[in-house]
Amino acid sequence: MKTADLLDRLHHDGSEVALVVNAASRRGRDALDRTRALLAAARVERVRTHAVLSGAELGATLDRVVAEGPGLLVVGGGDGTVGAAAHRVSGTDTVLGVVPLGTANDFARTLEVPPDPTAAVAALLSGRVADVDLGRVEDASGRHTFLNVASLGLSVGVTAMLTPGLKRRLGPAAYPVATLRAYRHHAPFSARLSFPGGDHPPLVLDDLMQVAVGNGRHYGGGNSVAPNASIDDHLLDVYAVERGRLRDHVSIARLLKDGRFVEHERVTHLTTRAVRIETDEPLPVNLDGEVSATTPLTSTVDRNALRVVIPSTSRAARFDGDTDDDVADEVAPVA
Repeated sequence: MKTADLLDRLHHDGSEVALVVNAASRRGRDALDRTRALLAAARVERVRTHAVLSGAELGATLDRVVAEGPGLLVVGGGDGTVGAAAHRVSGTDTVLGVVPLGTANDFARTLEVPPDPTAAVAALLSGRVADVDLGRVEDASGRHTFLNVASLGLSVGVTAMLTPGLKRRLGPAAYPVATLRAYRHHAPFSARLSFPGGDHPPLVLDDLMQVAVGNGRHYGGGNSVAPNASIDDHLLDVYAVERGRLRDHVSIARLLKDGRFVEHERVTHLTTRAVRIETDEPLPVNLDGEVSATTPLTSTVDRNALRVVIPSTSRAARFDGDTDDDVADEVAPVA
């Protein structure tokens, strides 16, 4: 389904388009004005705009907006903002559009949305609708979702080091700087991985740096989860990195961008639909940059849980929706 067809349908049904933008920064305020102007120029009617000025009001704003049932929800912000919206619209008929305004913008990168906000809106208006998978986590505190990666170990330390000031000063370069700082303080751990679907035997892994479960393709400011990782393959990519020696981690770091690090001798990698992770002591878990879960936990993939707008040229996903004609017009995900 093309975006133009979606907008025509919304017009005839009398449905609204909701625009929620993290406008706390100058970039966010500018993006809000430009997005509103571009939607008006494209004659998109019945647009309700919401400017969010703090993280504290984001959840309440999204709850209120999603409860109104918009046909299209366009969200401007980073992965945290987009993830909060995805959590709320998953499993509904609301289609999600993304305007990248964060530091990493890994979900937008996975969807091949242009990094420039103006170009992203133009790509949205000329794009098409696809449905993508959503990662889910269940721990003692309840159920959570993630778009990109759930991880424990070094990544949690990186999140602690990745302060707002560092991101403002360095932009995407803040990620390798924070990683080096976290590496100096990392304590190795052990983990037991089991697979509820029975597709792999249980694994007990010691002396680890990190365990990660990937739903999308990108994380950490543009690193790849694995060479063939896709947000539309209905699988989780699970990898565990042993501590090893410094030269091992240097060689792994050189392979992070294209995901070939999973082939390194110090890395265990597999794909599955569900994995349970247990550690000797409860460890915090990073979900798309937010430390919001704890081991032990079970992670699953929710197939086609989210409908999103992607550029017409994107290879990230296809639409498995309502008719054979819709499916035939779409492009298959990257192999």
